[in-house]
Amino acid sequence: MLVAVWEGGTVTVRELHERVGVPLGLGYTTTARVLDRLHAKKLVARTKEGKALRYRAAVPRHEIERARLTRTLASVLAEGTRPALATLVEVMEEIRPGVLNELMATIDAIRRSRRES
Repeated sequence: MLVAVWEGGTVTVRELHERVGVPLGLGYTTTARVLDRLHAKKLVARTKEGKALRYRAAVPRHEIERARLTRTLASVLAEGTRPALATLVEVMEEIRPGVLNELMATIDAIRRSRRES
């Protein structure tokens, strides 16, 4: 549901429920509960608008995506770097051919910037 909040900018429970809850077969109260939990975790902020609450993302999408990727990679790499990296590279190339060239260019750019600083 957080993705829908990012995409919507600001949403009420009703708007979010129509966009996400109904297609997923969720009850209105489930949608409201999820927003309450996201608010408790400080992932969304809310303001009163008449009788309704309007929610907006409190954390940028890239921060959440980076945290998820960091957790996933930490888990994968914990078992041993070489086999995990080989698998990661193979899967990346399967998903998007040519991505290895982009990855190598990114690695080179990072190394150059570290040498220069």
